[in-house]
Amino acid sequence: MTTAETADRDRDRGRGRTSVSARALGRVASAVSASALGVDAATVGVDLSDERGELVLTVRSAIRSVSLDRVTTDPGVVARTGGSILERASRAQGQIRSRVNDLTGYRVARVVVRLQSADIRQEDRVR
Repeated sequence: MTTAETADRDRDRGRGRTSVSARALGRVASAVSASALGVDAATVGVDLSDERGELVLTVRSAIRSVSLDRVTTDPGVVARTGGSILERASRAQGQIRSRVNDLTGYRVARVVVRLQSADIRQEDRVR
């Protein structure tokens, strides 16, 4: 059966196929990663690769953090801001994997997060 015949058969059965370009997939992954790490999407880099038909994401980014001076004067700030940097990065991996899978329909095999710097900001105040 030719490709055209297969496409006609699938169309007749009401089935179609939607594909997402690599560029769009990268933008989705960048936005999701930025949200999970608390930084601006423009500062996040994402490399996409294939592993046996599943998507592998390598994310390069800063992570939002409070200053060490703040941690020294108020050790509870770490817990209030989501835990240590390693705990938050680990949690971000799972969030990125799940959210990219949900939004794109691609099965994500693995997410590698490479933290390049800290985006130091004051702790958000609760109103």
